[in-house]
Amino acid sequence: VQLQASGGGLVQSGGSLRLSCTASERITNSYSVAWFRQAPGREREFVGAAWRTSGNAFYSESVKGRFTISRDNAKNTVYLQMDSLKPEDTAVYYCAAGPVILSAVRDARSYSRWGQGTQVTVSS
Repeated sequence: VQLQASGGGLVQSGGSLRLSCTASERITNSYSVAWFRQAPGREREFVGAAWRTSGNAFYSESVKGRFTISRDNAKNTVYLQMDSLKPEDTAVYYCAAGPVILSAVRDARSYSRWGQGTQVTVSS
């Protein structure tokens, strides 16, 4: 399965963006889909994940309450709704998918499929 991330752009602080991660085929129920981000000079960090098809989602503390992950299985797409954006959210955002175990959902090494990144820039 190939992943395509889109929806990035330039937004002012406090604004919103919605990222999309579209798969080339149906994402199997055993796959979780996650979002990671990487800012210049920093390591890739976990943002959030939709755990398989359970509807459960996990978020990093830095985005909890501001970002929301949703999954549209009919469209083979996972969304990342980002509200109340801050300049520190500026990064390249990547989506990833894989048959991860629950304890490793925040670990980038657990994911076998990656999309290309989409740039999010938040101006102050």
